[in-house]
Amino acid sequence: MADSKPKILITGIAGFIGFHLAKKLNAVGFQVYGVDNLNDYYKVQLKLDRLKELGIEVAKENNTWIASKSKDIQFLKIDLSNTLEIGQVFDSIQFDAVIHLAAQPGVRMSITHPEIYFQSNLTATFNLLEQVKNNPNSVLLMASSSSVYGHSDKTPYTEDQQTDKPVSLYAATKKSTEVIAHYYAHQYKIDTSLLRFFTVYGPWGRPDMAVYGFFDKVMNGQEIKVFNNGDLRRDFTYIDDIVDNLHLLLVNRLNASSNSDTKSYEVYNVGNQSPIKLMDFISLIEKITNKEANKAFLPMQPGDVFETYADSSKIKELLGFDYATRLESGLTSFYNWYLEYHGIKTKELQSHE
Repeated sequence: MADSKPKILITGIAGFIGFHLAKKLNAVGFQVYGVDNLNDYYKVQLKLDRLKELGIEVAKENNTWIASKSKDIQFLKIDLSNTLEIGQVFDSIQFDAVIHLAAQPGVRMSITHPEIYFQSNLTATFNLLEQVKNNPNSVLLMASSSSVYGHSDKTPYTEDQQTDKPVSLYAATKKSTEVIAHYYAHQYKIDTSLLRFFTVYGPWGRPDMAVYGFFDKVMNGQEIKVFNNGDLRRDFTYIDDIVDNLHLLLVNRLNASSNSDTKSYEVYNVGNQSPIKLMDFISLIEKITNKEANKAFLPMQPGDVFETYADSSKIKELLGFDYATRLESGLTSFYNWYLEYHGIKTKELQSHE
């Protein structure tokens, strides 16, 4: 870390968490490099708009680094599952840390398109670890998911409980990447931290997730699908809390990395520790939008779990951090962003009420 600004690589920088993390790390003095394949799992324009917010204008086809307006964030469009393309990332830059957030999300699509999950989650992660092993002084932070807990009835979830019975292929690939990362950490002495995220939400969020999807449908008078007849619970975690956690953990591991005896492999839950009933969540959306949701009650979907509930005490004690954002406050922030992003003005809302 001889340079004044440590060099950080973020995979999936155009994604929801990657975008917010890049913004945060840039603001506190890191040199940020980001890669993304800009796939069309959801609207590519949202990903391009996130990059634009970071000061990056992206051409459709590109194989060179694009610097942001400030030059403190640089972007490269590549596919991590392509060995030649990922080699280009590490050829000329020695990173102080790699934060691996890129993955193919979505429980239901993993049932219908399993090949995408093997390519984007397993092959891509293997290719990345093959590069990182050649620079074991790099710190590695890697995203996992609360989905690895499956149908476990032991709540809140703790990092040491069984996670080898996934109920979706998506969960199986995330658990697999944890195990593969453990091997690389052990064999090549890579300081590795796995983060199991719990239902992340907030401004610039993913349209396929409940917060964005429900707000969008309520605002447009469309039907929302309420699975398991509303009998579900989710541990919603606000994006700012996620990013603050990642920043503090990154600093913690960078400070420890100079001592070879501190190399480690750790798994951390990153969640709000406060699950809410799905119907109460919908009621909050109705309150914030001042609109009644058109609800279609449906049975449990394959791959879904009844409850997510994090015990995040391990990472909280390590970093001296607590989750500060109440759900109603976080949902209101998302709603305000939604109105601005979609160009909806207050007068327009009033005219439709």
